[in-house]
Amino acid sequence: MNNSESREERKKRFKSLSSAERKMLIRKKLDLQGLTEGSGVRKKDQSSYDKEEIIDLILLTRFFQKNNF
Repeated sequence: MNNSESREERKKRFKSLSSAERKMLIRKKLDLQGLTEGSGVRKKDQSSYDKEEIIDLILLTRFFQKNNF
């Protein structure tokens, strides 16, 4: 990824990838973060999450990533 590309350019580049290329890119990013496919919150049915709880977790994660915590 080129740091100078805009959000629109990244979207366009991502959409131009084949399905297999997208999956490979996503798996590579998961691996860099130390995650594996299907990893997540264990012993809790994910369908029972409240949408507000999910949004809060996403926002919190983004905050930590932006501030290098």
